[in-house]
Amino acid sequence: MESTQPTLDEELNRCRHWIEAALDRGGNTHLFSDIVDGVKQGNMQFWPAPDACAVTEIIVYPRKKTLHIFLAGGNMDTIVDMDESAVHYAKAIGCDGVSVAGRKGWQKVLAKKGYSPFIVSLAKDI
Repeated sequence: MESTQPTLDEELNRCRHWIEAALDRGGNTHLFSDIVDGVKQGNMQFWPAPDACAVTEIIVYPRKKTLHIFLAGGNMDTIVDMDESAVHYAKAIGCDGVSVAGRKGWQKVLAKKGYSPFIVSLAKDI
């Protein structure tokens, strides 16, 4: 029997609850539809796993190119294990680094992968 791969839309919808939960905790800077559009337009990269997902974007500074992980949800161990693939991808597309935006708890979890505090981001609604 032939196996069929899920479509991008099916995978995004399967991961929707993780994406929306991460967006909610991250300050509601995007809607789920913004993530879908960004992925489909190629401005964001979608990393689905059976029990987690992540979304990245490439940020090009004048002197550095970074793969920025700005959204992740699901099983934390799975997300941490995705780091190797993300680093491999980042190197393949010429990135000089990988950055992560998230709650403070990620600092401890990602330390074993070589991440260290870089900058503090603060915000308030007005």
